[in-house]
Amino acid sequence: MVIAVVDGHGGGIGSYIVKRIREEVELQSLEIIALGTNSLATSAMMKAKANRGASGENAISYVASRVDIIVGAAQVIIPNSMLGELTPKMAEAIANSRAYKFLLPLPMENISLIGYQYEPLPHLTDKLIQKIKEMMNRD
Repeated sequence: MVIAVVDGHGGGIGSYIVKRIREEVELQSLEIIALGTNSLATSAMMKAKANRGASGENAISYVASRVDIIVGAAQVIIPNSMLGELTPKMAEAIANSRAYKFLLPLPMENISLIGYQYEPLPHLTDKLIQKIKEMMNRD
């Protein structure tokens, strides 16, 4: 199973997700690819033990169609989100990918998800890991 974790800025959210997946998911064939909108984000996720990493628009667009699961904040499917770091081409590639998308509803500028109640990142990550385990058990 190949999971792509997408993040921008300093990669704090993505590195936390990579770290938690490594701690909680015991699967020898699990590969985590760090996809950063910039090299700083990719580097942070690599330090958290992603197997491979790549940065920028072309890397995200290319890899999105070649993984089983894409993980990130909900912003990864919104063009020009993350203060413009996530380009329209990146958002389109992620949204159009056949991969399962496990998106975390983190606070976004000028967007409110109606009906959603805020939960801290650790709680959301627990739910994410449970979904990954459920998907792995189906295969």
